[in-house]
Amino acid sequence: MILAVPRESAERERRVALVPESVSKFKKLGLEIHVQRDAGRAASFPDSAYESVGARIVADENELLSSADALLCVARPTEAQIARLKKGALLVGFLDPLGDPAYAERLATAGIEALAVEKIPRITRAQSMDALSSQSNIAGYKAVLLAASALPKFFPMLTTAAGTIPPAKALVLGAGVAGLQAIATARRLGAVVSGYDVRAVVREQVQSLGAKFLEFDLGESAEGSGGYAKELSAEQQQRQRDWMVEQIGNNDVVITTALVPGRRAPILITEAAVAAMSPGSVIVDLAAEAGGNCALTKTDEIVITENGVQIIGTTNLPATMPYNASQLYSRNLFALLSPFAKDGTLALDYKDDVIVGACIVHDGTSLIGATP
Repeated sequence: MILAVPRESAERERRVALVPESVSKFKKLGLEIHVQRDAGRAASFPDSAYESVGARIVADENELLSSADALLCVARPTEAQIARLKKGALLVGFLDPLGDPAYAERLATAGIEALAVEKIPRITRAQSMDALSSQSNIAGYKAVLLAASALPKFFPMLTTAAGTIPPAKALVLGAGVAGLQAIATARRLGAVVSGYDVRAVVREQVQSLGAKFLEFDLGESAEGSGGYAKELSAEQQQRQRDWMVEQIGNNDVVITTALVPGRRAPILITEAAVAAMSPGSVIVDLAAEAGGNCALTKTDEIVITENGVQIIGTTNLPATMPYNASQLYSRNLFALLSPFAKDGTLALDYKDDVIVGACIVHDGTSLIGATP
């Protein structure tokens, strides 16, 4: 059975689905690995590294796609690429099934089997397979570096002969994987950090990283399924925004990470909140691709407001650290697929909890909202 790894075609995508380390492991399971020429180059994995562990380098994309029994991607393939896959081929990657359910229908029409890695259930057994978490970790880390670079202040307190410089104050909104990593990174850089999440259950995690947990009574639990926050009512959102104005205005840096799967990102930072911030303050909006948590965010742009606040809406931050991001993602894919490798082929168990959770197309049918 041939596992194929294409060169990613999405704009600014520098990651690769498999790195040589995982190729070697798949080879030991009897699987053949075909890698498109220069697929790993942008992530600093040359073709020679793949060849040294037994992968075949394929120059022609048509040949790669038409021969693939399974196509392992980071971002989802284009319509033209899908058309060149053979019927029954397996597609694995970030496929955005909730953001674009019609994509799953098109895969079903083409006869493609598909696993969306962002739908891997967050259960103990699947932690090593959780690609969404591994990449969110990187996004949270890089968000703080962007903020530190843009902020015209030091993050840590510095005592010098010329006097003492107080530490920067940073607020992280959303204490999921990205948010917790942002808190930890900002603390390591010396900032005074606060964290907020509508799910009170994460209080201890925020505090364990040395940050203050801000509390606001929403009147009911905001804990959703799968470890995510559920969507708040319009009244709850407005009360939260009003309270946020003062909290945001007290900070030099605000990093937002709040997402609701399949929905537009909630607005946490209103124009009034931005106006309350001091000149030079920085907002890094990790929800920019889903519309943004800040009312003034523009996707993949840096907005500078009249009062001198920078709002960074850069998307796909994991792709800006492609070497380690690819390593982690590749390990996620190996952990996901290797249990089903037998006699040189992959035989997915469609009764397995992880496969059931990740599968979006099976046997010519879209499974968005259904089960295999």
